Amino acid sequence: MCLIVFEISEDPARGLLLAANRDEFYDRPTLAAAAWEDAPAIFAGRDLVGGGTWLGISGGGRFAAVTNYRDPKAPKGSRSRGELVSGFLSSEVPIGEYLEGIAGAASEFSGFNLIVGQAGTNGVEAAFFSNREGRVRRLGPGIYGLSNHLLDTPWPKVRRAKEMFSTTLANDDNSLFELLSDRTLASDDELPNTGIGLERERLLSPIFIETPIYGTRCSTVLRLNAKSPPRLVERVHV
Repeated sequence: MCLIVFEISEDPARGLLLAANRDEFYDRPTLAAAAWEDAPAIFAGRDLVGGGTWLGISGGGRFAAVTNYRDPKAPKGSRSRGELVSGFLSSEVPIGEYLEGIAGAASEFSGFNLIVGQAGTNGVEAAFFSNREGRVRRLGPGIYGLSNHLLDTPWPKVRRAKEMFSTTLANDDNSLFELLSDRTLASDDELPNTGIGLERERLLSPIFIETPIYGTRCSTVLRLNAKSPPRLVERVHV
């Protein structure tokens, strides 16, 4: 998952609205979003290499999503980052306790950004943790954006997605998917320097990515609130 934009509302009836693109190599085997046979309470796509997922919901009113933290010089972890999402969705551990446990094992994973949340009668409780930042952030009402750096790092695609999201009709899935299909390239002077070179930074700068071997594999709209069951709609591209 390489771009997530979401809003947490003060109104419990609205709760959380999230739009996301998953970017991955085209040849990495994946299952589309569905209830898992071995964990029926989880509704999510599935990575068939690591066994976990990048984004999902549970019947108990939980959601979780993860993105990679781009740092090509960092050592690789021994565990799949997809475990971070499926582990939360399959548990009933409170958010703070779960993230404290993840923080204790943070060095076992490659760089990651994790968002977790739970719907309740008072609205959606949500939090963010990155093993490249090392602290739990409780998330209040507002619009947030995340790519492959820390939460709300103002990369061009994050800024653009948040601006578009703020003017999109929240009750219209099609308008959210249109946002996620935006292929606008950032100008070179706006690009971050994450150690992958200017040409690759440029290729990875749109909200929707297309290259010969890597790109946006699916787009997802997720809704979570106190009034209705969690809802996840996915459009698979590759």
